Amino acid sequence: METFLEFLREVFKGMVRGVSANLFQTHVLKNKKTTLRRRKHKGGSHKK
Repeated sequence: METFLEFLREVFKGMVRGVSANLFQTHVLKNKKTTLRRRKHKGGSHKK
């Protein structure tokens, strides 16, 4: 009985690791936001 419980515990730990790795990958690694682009300031004199 004790070995069966250890087996279930190991299976459960593997499932939790897999799910948490998948969530980490989808939420942290794949959702990298690109840097926001700013308008370039034009130099020189501007005549209207």
